[in-house]
Amino acid sequence: KNINTSEINDELQNLQETTRAAENILGESQQIEKLYNVIRVVDGDTIEIEGGQKVRYIGIDTPETVDPSRPVGCYGKEASDKNKELVEGKIVRLEKDISETDRYGRLLRYIYVGDIFVNDYLVRQGYANASSYPPDVKYQSRFTEAEREARENKRGLWADNVCVEPAPTPTPAPIPTPVPTPTPTPAPVPTPAPTPTPTFTCDCNKTCPQMASCDEAYYQLNTCGCKKRDGDNDGVPCEDICPGGESNNTPTPTPTPTPTPTFVCDCSKTCTEITTCEEAQYQLNTCGCKQRDGDKDGIACDSAPLHCQN
Repeated sequence: KNINTSEINDELQNLQETTRAAENILGESQQIEKLYNVIRVVDGDTIEIEGGQKVRYIGIDTPETVDPSRPVGCYGKEASDKNKELVEGKIVRLEKDISETDRYGRLLRYIYVGDIFVNDYLVRQGYANASSYPPDVKYQSRFTEAEREARENKRGLWADNVCVEPAPTPTPAPIPTPVPTPTPTPAPVPTPAPTPTPTFTCDCNKTCPQMASCDEAYYQLNTCGCKKRDGDNDGVPCEDICPGGESNNTPTPTPTPTPTPTFVCDCSKTCTEITTCEEAQYQLNTCGCKQRDGDKDGIACDSAPLHCQN
């Protein structure tokens, strides 16, 4: 039997074309993904779907609203609000182009809600720019035409006086700073010589004849608490050297001011830890450490090892 080679080749070519067409249809159907619920709109061109996955719209770009390092773009809020109106809380269909995700891990998709192609709608109504991101350019010519239409009809961000930057405010000429007149430095006021601080040491064992001066007698009485220096309790110590309360070295009866003690209150210290009778009396009279005066005679640490006396 004779075989018609030409007919066989024609049938084979038809079969190959049918196979390619079926593969194209299958490939396109595989790009259409299942339906997803939009749980949040991030901004004008980004959403978050169920499962927490973020989706970036392919081929368009809306003014920035959420990047903390950039100012809010003109018409950005309007674009975000329109995107919310279109898809938030609704079921959407996603279509993939070439890339799966961008560098931030967001899915790259075309978005459909009902019969609305959201990417195209936002550009055509003036909420977004057409922006090419190769290799995902399946609908790029469509988006470019949509932007041209929006510009010609002055829609959204292309409307007059919507995104016009204000004229810069002229900077006034700087006012020269006057040179300050130097203020003459006043002559320094001489510092008066400080009044010398008494160098007396508490010692209640010293008698009046052993006192170097009336000032020392007052120091032993008032500062150290040596009551025996004032036998008649009239406030004047050692009246042989301080007659009528007058100091041999001072013209008035005013006693020398009591210097500020250099001791620190510490009622936990015992008489064996205290170094001088002056400190012991300070702990008793100033700090209120009553345990320093076991026999309550007003004299601190009058037993060993200090044997303090009036």
